[in-house]
Amino acid sequence: MLKGCRFCVCLVSAGQLGLLFNFFTMIGTIRKHSSWLWIVIAGLTIVSFVVFMGSGPARNGGGGGAGGDFGTIYGRPVTARDFQRAQAEFYLFYWLRNGLFPDKNPDLKREDTEREVYLRLLLAGKARQLDIHVGPEALVTAGSDFLRSLGRNGQPVTLDKFAQQVLAPEGLGVADLQDFLRDELVVQQMIQTLGLAGALVTPQEAGQLYDREHQEIAAQAVFFSASNYLAQVAATPAAVGRFYTNYQAAYREPARVQVSYVFFDVTNYLTQAQAEWEKTNFTEYVNAVYQQYGPSQFPDAKTPDEAKAKIRTLLIRDRALRDARQAANEFATAVFAVEPAKAENLAAYAQQKGLVARTTAPFSANAGPEDFRAPAAFTKAAFQLSAEELFAGPIAGPDGIYVLALANQLPSAIPPLDEIRGRVTQDFQQREAAARAQSAGTNFYVKASVQLAVGSSFAQTAVAAGYAPLVLTPFSLSTPELPDLGDRADLRSVKQAAFTTAPGHVSNFVPTEDGGFVLFVKQVLPVDMAKKAAELPEYTAQIRRSRQSEAFNLWLQSEANRELHDTPFYRKMMAGPAKSP
Repeated sequence: MLKGCRFCVCLVSAGQLGLLFNFFTMIGTIRKHSSWLWIVIAGLTIVSFVVFMGSGPARNGGGGGAGGDFGTIYGRPVTARDFQRAQAEFYLFYWLRNGLFPDKNPDLKREDTEREVYLRLLLAGKARQLDIHVGPEALVTAGSDFLRSLGRNGQPVTLDKFAQQVLAPEGLGVADLQDFLRDELVVQQMIQTLGLAGALVTPQEAGQLYDREHQEIAAQAVFFSASNYLAQVAATPAAVGRFYTNYQAAYREPARVQVSYVFFDVTNYLTQAQAEWEKTNFTEYVNAVYQQYGPSQFPDAKTPDEAKAKIRTLLIRDRALRDARQAANEFATAVFAVEPAKAENLAAYAQQKGLVARTTAPFSANAGPEDFRAPAAFTKAAFQLSAEELFAGPIAGPDGIYVLALANQLPSAIPPLDEIRGRVTQDFQQREAAARAQSAGTNFYVKASVQLAVGSSFAQTAVAAGYAPLVLTPFSLSTPELPDLGDRADLRSVKQAAFTTAPGHVSNFVPTEDGGFVLFVKQVLPVDMAKKAAELPEYTAQIRRSRQSEAFNLWLQSEANRELHDTPFYRKMMAGPAKSP
C-alpha cells in the first residue's frame, strides 16, 4: 500500500542553507559538553536575551493516560501543559548532551523519555513547595553563556538563528528554551540546598582521601600470554568437535536479513546541481553568505577565496542531494505502485531505467551491512520489512539516497561445524593456550611466594623460571592510564591486585582473557607534599560537589519512589510488560 508521506521531499531554500554553517559549528562545540548532567550552565551575559523571550510553538507531548490523565505529584494534578513543558525541557537537555533530539535516537525507548519527563515534573513540584524562583537577571546571564557556549572564539550564536535552526524543526520555541534555562537554574539551587549535607567535608578528611587516591605504588609484573602456548596445543578433529559441541550456543548467529537496493549517489547529480546554480547569481550569493558569517566560520580556509570555495561546494552538494532524493522519490513511487507487489519489481524497474540494483550480504540488526557503510536508518528500515511490507525508502545517507526491497530473511541459527570449522579451531586453540598460560601463572605464583620467603628477589625468581619481569611506572588509584601494560591487562585489575597486596609480597595470580599476571608490590611511595598542597583546594571542592550530587540523587530517588506512585508512568512500571494473549 502506497504511503504518500513516505515520499515527502524536504527542500531547503538557499537562504536557509546559509544558516546551516553556524549550526554545524554549534554541533561541533556541543560535543565538548557531553559530560553535562543535570546542570548545564553555571554563571551564564547577553543584553538582548530577554527581547526574544516570546512564546513559541509547544511540542505535542505523549505520555499520560486515557482522557489526558497525567497523574498527580505532590497532591497537584499534572496538566497537559505541564507535561509538554517538561518534555520540551528534556528534549533540549538530551540535545545538549548528545547532539540530537531523543526522537532521532532509535535506541531510546519511550519509557526512558517518559521517566525523565516525570522526574522533571517532580523537581518542578518540589521547587514550588520550596518557593525557589529565578530572577530576570539570572535568566539573562544564563542565556548569554548558553548561546556563547555554542559559538566560536567567544562569539555567541544569535538566539534567532538558534530558534530557527534547532528549536523550530522540533516544534519548540524560544519560550521552551527560556523554561529550560530557568528550571536548570532552579535545579542547581535545589542541589545546593537538598544536597548540602554531602558538602560537609572537612579539610582533614579531604587530605586523607587525597592521600588514598594519589599515593603511588612501585611494582613489577610477570605476564602470561596465551600466544606463548599456542604451539603446544594439538587441534585434532576430535578435540575441535568436542569443543564445538560444548560451546554450540556461542556460535548462534542472530537473525539476519538481505535487501536489494538502488542507490542514488549524490556525485551523479553534482554536475546538474552546479549547472542549476550557475543560472542564478551564484557568485553574488556565495559572497553574501561569506560576508554574513565571516572568516571565523571557516577556520580551515587560509584565504577568503578558499572559504568561498567551501561555500560553493556545500551549496552544490546540498542541491545535488535534493535532486538525488527527488529522483529516488519518483523511482520509489513507480516501483511501489506496480501490481502485484513483489520484491523483484525493484530490480526489474531499475533495469528498465538503466539503474543498478544490488543485493547485500546477510547482516544483523547490530552490525548492519558489511558491504558498505550504511546509515542507521537503512538497517532499521531493512529489519522492518516483511512479506506484507516489501519496500522501504527513500532513505537518506550522507552520500546519497536508498530505496530498498526485501530479498531474504534468515532466522537465528547455529551453523554446522563444517561451515565454521576454521573459526571453531581458532577458538579452541586460543582457549587451550589461555588455560596453559593460566596454569603456568598459578605455578609461578606459588614458586615466587616461596622464593621471596627465603630471601630471593622477585626479579631473580622470574628470570630463573624463564620469565622477563616488567618494571611498571609508579601508579596510584587516580592514575588514568598505564602505557606499560599495553593490551596484556586492564589497569583496573592491576590496581586491584596492587592495592590489596602488602609491600614486599606478590599478588595472587590474576587471570585475564589472554592469560594473566602476577604482581610484585615493591613499595608504597610517599605522597608528593608540594603537589598535594597545590592540588588539595580544587580536590576538596570536587569531593564536596560529588558528595553534594550523591546526596541529592539519593533524595531524588526516595522522593520519586514516594511521589510518582500516582502517575501513569509509575502504574505502567509496576504492572510490568504487557503479556501476549
